[in-house]
Amino acid sequence: MTTTAPPPATADPAEQPTTAAPAAAPRTTLRTLWRRWRWWLLSALALLLVGTMVAGIPNNGSYEPYDPRSGAPEGTRAADQLLQQRGVSSRTAATESELAAALRADDTTVVLGYPDALSSQELTRLAALHRGANSRLVLLLPDQPALKAFAPGISIYYSASDSTTAVEPACALPEAGNAGAVQLGGESYQPGTHDVGCYPHGGTHHSLVSRTTGTQQVIVVGSRRPFTNERLDREGNAALALGLFGAHHQLVWQTLDRGVTAGPTEHRKTPGDLIPSGWYWGALQLVLAALLAVVWRARRLGPVLSERLPAVVRASETTEGRARLYHRANARGHAAETLRRAARRRAAAALGLPHTSSDPDPAALTEAAAARLGRPAADLQQLLYGPAPTDDAALLRLADDLDDMEWQVRQP
Repeated sequence: MTTTAPPPATADPAEQPTTAAPAAAPRTTLRTLWRRWRWWLLSALALLLVGTMVAGIPNNGSYEPYDPRSGAPEGTRAADQLLQQRGVSSRTAATESELAAALRADDTTVVLGYPDALSSQELTRLAALHRGANSRLVLLLPDQPALKAFAPGISIYYSASDSTTAVEPACALPEAGNAGAVQLGGESYQPGTHDVGCYPHGGTHHSLVSRTTGTQQVIVVGSRRPFTNERLDREGNAALALGLFGAHHQLVWQTLDRGVTAGPTEHRKTPGDLIPSGWYWGALQLVLAALLAVVWRARRLGPVLSERLPAVVRASETTEGRARLYHRANARGHAAETLRRAARRRAAAALGLPHTSSDPDPAALTEAAAARLGRPAADLQQLLYGPAPTDDAALLRLADDLDDMEWQVRQP
């Protein structure tokens, strides 16, 4: 009897793969990557946003020291605001053309806070200008080239005095007399024949020198520090600033162009000064975040776990295995010494002799064992400390004799 084989089974159409199936693998991979890295990406975006916001906050560090726009301790914003409250119109001038326009103006006070930042050609051109009527030029800490250009005949002494000690003016200049004692210090100058020297320092040298020519006046001051924000409220510093800078309704402060460096006694720009301070804070946050990530993802040791031994070996098996090794190596002397050492320690413990991990004293052990067993001490000396056996039969006899001796010693 024959049977007809059934036709081959065909797969259900619903179970057959479709052409869209391969596209699911990349989508799954992207989803996995997003789940794995999403917190890192979000943290980086948050740090970038915070760093950008902090970097965009204006700060006083973008101005040079002694700048009237700076609220830093070494800035002069406090003096400038006091002058503005008394009706003085204040502005800044950074370029040569702006300074030239200020020097030509009438009824104007020009403060050159950085005269040593001007080149010799600029000093020559500015000094050759026809200055305005009823004007005042204040030179703060000028060097000799600036003095030669704007106040020839006044020489610098090159000896800085203490800027923390208040000094009386000792002159007839109204601005100095109204201010009284001032913590001026700084450089000192030798005035000319018709000049007025104030705040003397060492005889004929003064920290402030005034020269008047018609309606034009030049005042040389050997320090900028009394007019800074941190020192304006000391002694008569504020009164001197108001008197020197507030003589006219127009006041022009010299400021530095971006990238221009001051003289040797001033703060010099470095590449780091051009980077906003907020970016340093943002970089610090990134470093801290990286360190926290390292601590979080670093490999750490888990708690100590106890593990059961895979097998338990009986002591007799260990003894038999060691004995086979001794027998294979014909190490009768080593085997005999092992048996005698163990017997000596057990016998000493039974006899109450003091002992440590090393062997007990031979004389004490043999005498005590002889007294307990009633045997000659020489026999026990031979048994416990004798020579090595010469054959296996002698080794077996030695083992039996040691066992008998131990049993007798343990008997009361």
